[in-house]
Amino acid sequence: MSSCLNSVLLAIALATISCASFADNLDTYVQTEMDKNHVVGLSIAIIQGGKIVKAQGYGFANKELGVRVTPHTLFQAGSISKSVAAVGALHLVEAGQLSLDADVNTYLTSWKVPANEYIREQPVTLRTILSHTAGFTVHGFPGYASGTKVPTLVQVLNGAPPANTPAIRVDTKPGSEWRYSGGGYTVMQQMVLDVTHSAFPSYMTDAVLKPLGMLESSYQQPMPLKQEASAATGYYPDGSPVKGKWHIYPEMAAAGLWTTPSDLAQFAIGVQRSLSGASNMVVAMKTTELMLTEVKSGDGLGLFLAGVGSAKRFSHDGRDEGFDASMVAYASTGQGAVIMVNANVNGPFIARVMEIIAAQYKWPEYPMSIIYKPIPDREPKVTALIKSQLLQMSEGKYDKPLYTDQLSKIIEAQIKGGLVGAFVSAGPLEAIELVERKNVGDTRFYRFRLKFKNVTLLAPCVFDKDGKISSLALMPE
Repeated sequence: MSSCLNSVLLAIALATISCASFADNLDTYVQTEMDKNHVVGLSIAIIQGGKIVKAQGYGFANKELGVRVTPHTLFQAGSISKSVAAVGALHLVEAGQLSLDADVNTYLTSWKVPANEYIREQPVTLRTILSHTAGFTVHGFPGYASGTKVPTLVQVLNGAPPANTPAIRVDTKPGSEWRYSGGGYTVMQQMVLDVTHSAFPSYMTDAVLKPLGMLESSYQQPMPLKQEASAATGYYPDGSPVKGKWHIYPEMAAAGLWTTPSDLAQFAIGVQRSLSGASNMVVAMKTTELMLTEVKSGDGLGLFLAGVGSAKRFSHDGRDEGFDASMVAYASTGQGAVIMVNANVNGPFIARVMEIIAAQYKWPEYPMSIIYKPIPDREPKVTALIKSQLLQMSEGKYDKPLYTDQLSKIIEAQIKGGLVGAFVSAGPLEAIELVERKNVGDTRFYRFRLKFKNVTLLAPCVFDKDGKISSLALMPE
């Protein structure tokens, strides 16, 4: 919900005000909103005309030591690691060492995808892995705190101690449905190891990072000691630091990239230039076209896709323990941006910053108008809970134990500030339906459509890792 709710009240009462009422000046907005959103440090890189035109740091890389963020501060990229790793795998396809459509067990030697009824007729392929359609389990990885035992990659694949995630297995027919799986990218990491006989960080540095000019980036886990002084400390939503500053991710392809916004911007520019045929440092234009072709549910090969024509863009978000990131770039206009923060932000702060950049640099059709359609509601108790809370708020009440302390304070202030009157203006709540559901790190995200008598609204909602509601907003559809 965060500060977005202040505009939400007007939206409910008048049905004319957008929730995103942004400052015109990017620097001013970032500096004033970071504290409100418990963001310790932020770094951005903006692409315009196919080159980086702005790279800037804000806040602290380590607030306890007073170390400021600079454009060279290293952040964990979280799942954006997958996009870069996908290019590394596609480079091997072009070299003839891997195939997009062959059974991955053809290439795996240190470990095999266990046989079962789901892969008997339709084997797992690299194409299905990169597009999250392989049917693999394990959505994401929490990483390993400093000082704890870190498993080998095979132990992660098998879910064997000291791995802290279940075994990675196929439990649906490959190609039949889209389901996000960091587990699949971990299988891809093992494929790269088995065919190159090189350490994954070494291969990625030589094949992808150096050719694209990502000279400050590395998949090395743990991070080399010589780079630690340049790395940001991760922070939780309450502002407390991650124990040991950051977690270690042996699942390097899925979550292990240390990088800067400028280096990720170089990656995005590399994709743009390859697509145009101007430069093919890692993969050829035809391969890049495949990356930016939808396989299922808006997912290409390692990148999420949206828009058409000049508005076509590719993107990926990322979250590791204490770090969040977002990358958006246009396929043909030479525009884009990367935002990285050393905090887990459960509200819309990063999305707001991206929209300010889009407005200032005149991105085509951003944000895209999204038409949300109802989806199967497999958690009706959650929907009923949210409906109950909205009905209570319309009467000036709410169940405080369901919310984080921070959100409770906001709700109480809004109740005192006229929330009930806003609900009265909206009219009775006639229907609620689920239109989006996904996991983001260790949080659960839901988006509901609320049909009041006088207005229809969207309600994004986030449950934190403890099961408490940490964000709940209302905005016009």
